[in-house]
Amino acid sequence: MPFYQSQVEEAAAYVDRHAGSADIGIMTGTGLGESIESMTVKATVAYETIPHFPVSTVQSHYGRMLAGEIYGKSVLAMQGRFHLYEGYTAKAVAFPIRVMQVMGVHTLILSNAAGGINPGFAAGDIMMIADHINLTGDNPLTGSNADKWGPRFPDMTAVYAPALMQIAGKAADAAGFSLQSGVYVGLKGPSLETPSETRYLRQIGGDAVGLSTVMEAIAGAHAGMQILGLSTITNINNPDRPEPASVASIITVAEQAAPRHARIIEAVAKELGPS
Repeated sequence: MPFYQSQVEEAAAYVDRHAGSADIGIMTGTGLGESIESMTVKATVAYETIPHFPVSTVQSHYGRMLAGEIYGKSVLAMQGRFHLYEGYTAKAVAFPIRVMQVMGVHTLILSNAAGGINPGFAAGDIMMIADHINLTGDNPLTGSNADKWGPRFPDMTAVYAPALMQIAGKAADAAGFSLQSGVYVGLKGPSLETPSETRYLRQIGGDAVGLSTVMEAIAGAHAGMQILGLSTITNINNPDRPEPASVASIITVAEQAAPRHARIIEAVAKELGPS
């Protein structure tokens, strides 16, 4: 067995011993660690205790895995993710998704904090990711393919599941707020976008831009998972009137949106039914 696959298997075996298998996997982004408030937590596993697992280095990323239930559905939630800009490889960024895959996860919810480049958006909006554009220059599927994990050339025409987006939209309506929908552009970072780059991203069809999510989404699609992507629009990037975006303000807006993320996550678990 290739080294990377054996690392994943070892990590998954450790998590399974301490947390058990799961149906739904959740990856929370910057400021969104509280979006799983309705989860009945049965086990907490620190990243640094898991064999071969990366460790979060970004502010507001707790660096722990929670196992439990939401509406009777077994859930594995990651409070903190990894990024290319931290120096991790694409395969390392996608490592938690592979662990989830080995543990039986079939539904994946990815959340992030993103800059809005659609002028119709406002800070605090939540955008369902309908599609993404990978401008990181990287891909977690490079190298030899693990055939038991997925095909060499996975189809990417519907990475984000329309059925899950429909559930999310209904949940938002029921809770009294609306969702945006659009295309997420993934960059490597850590530098943020120049005004000219923002203008270009608009021209190629981007609605929001961020430094995460795409590696995990590609790995999840390769694994055959049903994926729901949610971006909290923490600031609006206007190339004609650019304003600096501070990490503190981004975290604040994301934290304020976390309860709305929680309503969506609850609705997905409830719709999918008990394990």
